[in-house]
Amino acid sequence: MLAPPRPSTRDVIAGISVALILIPQSLAYAEIAGVPSYIGLYAAALPPLAAAIVASSPYLQTGPVAMTALLTFGVISPLAVPGSAEFVALAALLALMVGAVRVLFGLLRSGVIAFFMSQPVLLGFTSGAAILITSSQIPGALGVSPGDGGLLGEAARALLNPGDWDFAAIGLAVLTGVIVLGGRRLSRVFPGVLVAVVVGLAWSIGAGYEGVVVGDIPAGLPPFSLDLPWSETGALLVGAVVIALVGFAEPAAIARTFAAQDRTIWNPNQEFISQGLANLAAGVSGGFPVGGSFSRSSVNKLAGGRTRWSGAITGLAVLAFLPVAGVLSDLPRAVLSAIVIVAVVPLIRVDQIWGIWPISRPQAAVAGVTFVATLAFSPRIDVAVLFGIGLGVAVHLARELGASVASSYVGNTLTVRPIGVLYFGSTPAMERILLEQLALNPEAERLEINLEQLGRIDFTGATVLQAFVADAKHAGLDVCVVSVPAHAVRIIKSVFADDDICAEI
Repeated sequence: MLAPPRPSTRDVIAGISVALILIPQSLAYAEIAGVPSYIGLYAAALPPLAAAIVASSPYLQTGPVAMTALLTFGVISPLAVPGSAEFVALAALLALMVGAVRVLFGLLRSGVIAFFMSQPVLLGFTSGAAILITSSQIPGALGVSPGDGGLLGEAARALLNPGDWDFAAIGLAVLTGVIVLGGRRLSRVFPGVLVAVVVGLAWSIGAGYEGVVVGDIPAGLPPFSLDLPWSETGALLVGAVVIALVGFAEPAAIARTFAAQDRTIWNPNQEFISQGLANLAAGVSGGFPVGGSFSRSSVNKLAGGRTRWSGAITGLAVLAFLPVAGVLSDLPRAVLSAIVIVAVVPLIRVDQIWGIWPISRPQAAVAGVTFVATLAFSPRIDVAVLFGIGLGVAVHLARELGASVASSYVGNTLTVRPIGVLYFGSTPAMERILLEQLALNPEAERLEINLEQLGRIDFTGATVLQAFVADAKHAGLDVCVVSVPAHAVRIIKSVFADDDICAEI
């Protein structure tokens, strides 16, 4: 699908408005990913342009996002030292691989996979990852140089050693939080992040701030290259697939939400391709894996963006800024840390995990265990995602392998009502329960099998049920199958004898 013929004035305004937020955010999210801050600008320039080519949602804004950045750090950190040239090259290669996986899923029309990850898994992972992201920024907000004790360990060390705190950095972090949060109260499109950056930069230059700053930012366009460590492709493959799928959950949710609000249709396959192209662009331009941002997409919509051009304008604005990006070299890192903390703290939703407990204890357990695994496996949170997905599938299978049968005994008639789904996985349990009912009612002369509460039955289930009927007849019972639901008529008639069915179907 081609881009709209020309952008409107609203798209231009919205695109530039988002770029003013994206530029400082990209610096912050790059540090979460383990690459130098300026690499975030590369990941914020071409990816929005590439995504705009075929994006399904007119509002979705693509670029560096916190969760994908943390996943990137987790995948690459066992292979290279964060911040090193090797780490940067691996991040670009990982972006290419994520892009290729997403494009492949889109071309195979596998967008439905966006719905496969259960909400408890997503909730547990998101809450755990948000805590890790916040922890990673605590040393920066306190003006403490991080060590190598892990995200949670370094956060604890920084908090427990007030003698190491830089109170100028703390003041800047608090002021940043006040500006960003206060700006949201004034208006959802108030450029709080931009204002905080300008204030922090002005303070750093005017007051001669001696704390940790962003540092040198190379001027010019991104370094286009495919000279990457291709030999590490195998080591990155699982991580790339995890990021491609997990990282797609946010843009899919964004597109779905806005489509519902506008009463329009969105195409997950098209969005997979769009996000894939964005990551391919990030890879060839020296960036790292990117995704869709809910906050920036919301600003885009509120600022008047109406077509995919707004995302392209955002990318063009970042590209135009790159030659003068050096003006941000004196920006205190405490400001960036505060921007990240303010953005991700609302994603810590432990209360929602607890809220699942009264509704479904197994699903609450899935969310809780995924949450704990995300913290425990840090920084390999990609492993925690796989663990959570596996646990969710196991809980689902355990439920599906079970069976439920309601029964009643009136006169000399035993009535059994299979409930739920009768398929090859649940037939052993169903058969066992039915035999137990016969054993509990040895005086019964008639058996009535009522199928009205049967949600679905496959060939194996029908065959096993027919064999049970035959066994009951051999035991001297008068057997009758009644209330066959419409969806099961064809398979029941093909497997059962006519005299087994006691009602016209």
